[in-house]
Amino acid sequence: MLYRAFVGLVDRLPLPSLRVQRLTAFAVILTQAGIAVTGSIVRVTASGLGCPTWPRCFPGSFTPIGVSEVAVVHQAVEFGNRMLTFVVSLFAGLIVLAVIRARRRHDVLVYAWLMPGGTVLQAVIGGITVRTGLLWWTVAVHLLVSMLMVWLATVLYAKVSEPDDGIEAVRAPAPLRWLTALSAAALAAVLVAGTLVTAAGPHAGDKSIDRPVARLEVEIVTLVHLHSQLLVGYLALLIGLAFGLFAVGITPAVRARLFTLLALVCSQALIGVVQYFTDVPAVLVVFHVAGAGACTAATAALWASLRTREKVTAPLPAAAAQAV
Repeated sequence: MLYRAFVGLVDRLPLPSLRVQRLTAFAVILTQAGIAVTGSIVRVTASGLGCPTWPRCFPGSFTPIGVSEVAVVHQAVEFGNRMLTFVVSLFAGLIVLAVIRARRRHDVLVYAWLMPGGTVLQAVIGGITVRTGLLWWTVAVHLLVSMLMVWLATVLYAKVSEPDDGIEAVRAPAPLRWLTALSAAALAAVLVAGTLVTAAGPHAGDKSIDRPVARLEVEIVTLVHLHSQLLVGYLALLIGLAFGLFAVGITPAVRARLFTLLALVCSQALIGVVQYFTDVPAVLVVFHVAGAGACTAATAALWASLRTREKVTAPLPAAAAQAV
């Protein structure tokens, strides 16, 4: 009953074109990935406790206040990251309204509703992260959920772009689709290992002398080698997938996504190598997190392109074709 009333209100809105829906879905990808990048800026600038409480910034105040214990710059960086949650929420809400108003098919609606749901979940995880004093595992979960949201948002964009009245078009045989899924699992392992490297690394998110942030007590070199070897495995799977796809024949759209993904993964590996030999400079951490989001989105786009919905125009009868 409540949902029907909600749909009735949404029907009062202008009917969004397919272009508007796609632009909104693309904005969802950018904002979901973007807030992970700004979160990395919070971390490398040691601003993680610039707002030491949650949901308020300081006890009794939702906004930064002048206190000598916390530098103004740290307050501004952390509070700015929190404010970006409203931008993420805005586009997450807009895509829900757009697909409901356009009467899109069921799976599009499901993925659209995951956006505001996931955003609320991320806000709660962020609050836990602050309240626990930036415990390394809470920070790791926060980033990993962001990458999951990027994946879901990318699949949503692909589904929004497909016609609701189309028929299923399989662009690769089942073994290659399973290999793509395996590469996604390898990417997940790379991301988990990357969060462990960060947890044991020099960027704790806060530099308080009175309450230092607890770190993962594992030798960072060991974790770096684990992270890099998993990346090699991920890249090897993608190369094998590329040979398989070219062997069976692929569309230009699939080929473009494949080459884009390979280029992003190689660039991400290069950034990681430079980080290792330059003692993890802060600016490269930000680029590495952005690269993680880009690789996640590109892998999701490749996965979605292997099974799509296409609008097929029925061929003309022979007699009609001759008349034309």
